[in-house]
Amino acid sequence: MLVDGFTTWRAVARELLRAGVPPQAITWGAPGADLFSGAPGEAAQHGGDLLSSQVQAAAQEPSNATAPRPQVPRSLMEMLQTAACFRDHDRWAFLYRVIWRWQQGEHDVQSPADPDGQRLHVMVKAVRREVHDMHAYIRFRERPMEAGAPHFVAWFEPAHDVLPQVAEHFVARMGKVTWMIATPDASVLWDGATLHHTGPLMSSAADLDDAGEALWLTYYRSIFNPARLNTQVMNSHISSRFWKNLPEGALVPSLVSQAGLGARRIGQVEAVGRRSGRTIPIEAEKAQPERQQPSKLDECRRCDLWEHATQAVGGEGPKHAKIMIVGEQPGDQEDLAGQPFVGPAGKLLDRVFEQAGVERKGVYITNAVKHFKWEPRGKRRLHKTPAQKEIEACHYWLEKEIATRKPKVIVAMGGTALKSVLQTGSVTLKDKLGRPVRHGDSWVVTIYHPSYVLRVPDEASKHEAFSVMVEGLKLAQELLDRPDVPEPPEG
Repeated sequence: MLVDGFTTWRAVARELLRAGVPPQAITWGAPGADLFSGAPGEAAQHGGDLLSSQVQAAAQEPSNATAPRPQVPRSLMEMLQTAACFRDHDRWAFLYRVIWRWQQGEHDVQSPADPDGQRLHVMVKAVRREVHDMHAYIRFRERPMEAGAPHFVAWFEPAHDVLPQVAEHFVARMGKVTWMIATPDASVLWDGATLHHTGPLMSSAADLDDAGEALWLTYYRSIFNPARLNTQVMNSHISSRFWKNLPEGALVPSLVSQAGLGARRIGQVEAVGRRSGRTIPIEAEKAQPERQQPSKLDECRRCDLWEHATQAVGGEGPKHAKIMIVGEQPGDQEDLAGQPFVGPAGKLLDRVFEQAGVERKGVYITNAVKHFKWEPRGKRRLHKTPAQKEIEACHYWLEKEIATRKPKVIVAMGGTALKSVLQTGSVTLKDKLGRPVRHGDSWVVTIYHPSYVLRVPDEASKHEAFSVMVEGLKLAQELLDRPDVPEPPEG
């Protein structure tokens, strides 16, 4: 029996089931036409002349006129329709065997535990994968605007008959823009209002060209990192049958060859790839081999916070400021603006400066951690306290800031800043409030972080915490005038 698509097959299969014709009595064929073409009314006419005499006789039995219409669950029919796109020489015969067994009460045929059910599931999975790949790897090329011609054209070589489903996807995605997808067996053309199915209109992607493609290829060369090249992973993620029709596919062999000839080693000079694994505590000076440290804050990859932050936020203020203010980390607004203390905490800090009689523009303001650490809460990014390993990783930058500016007084706002400045995890904020300590060539004064004042629930505690910050800045100003003030004894 000749079958030109799933719609035709379904109409014929329905009549054969009503006639009680078993699978072994039918010979099916497929001319390779469009899978979903053909009307149910034409099915018997197209297929009848190829039926065996036994099948024709069964199909013409008078009792069949009153035979009940076959009942098939929607889930099975959807699987059959998807599996019909799988290119196989006996797919129509196989699909009929599945539906025949179901009608005979063998409902296990839909289960992967059944041999036919397993094959059906494999076919469905392969077709769905092909639809996904076609969505992912189709590349439209822009064409000159001509009357009646599609604005964008793509070439693809699918392994299964999924062009109609993929076409519907792009109709929904591309609106009224005209386009065409060509394959070796068929083509679809969208004119902005109607989808047209035709036979093959192209033989390859060789004739497709796009003025904007040169820009894309330039960008692809710039982002190709030879130091992280892994050809096995590259080939496992994208099959060679896709690479040959991708614009960047022509570049890959030469880029891979250059990596093998030394570009990989050159790429590793600037930074060594991050590797996951157990952290082993060891003194930095004893670690081997010694790795090149980043020279710019934007290039820092010493911890993982950079991956989810908008940008690194460095310090701000006079180069030789006598007072350095150290906070914890940038907040949401600081992460977006690229400046420290510009959000609600920054506004409260401005009030503290005003009450203490200290000009903000005369001090250097920075953070112990330079990237915003956060966790999602709906559409908001909520602050998350940095871990000790992240504080230690970012101390590299704070140490450079202190060494460059040589402040006489460092004001640590909050526990994170205090731990970073003193380089100890055992110190607590409560022990150091209002008590300046000597650290290297600088005095260290500890106060609350502005965000703590904003979080305090009652007004009395809020006022007390605000006063501690004001008094701390006044003390910092006094220490500038009295550098010989002795360090208060412990205890």
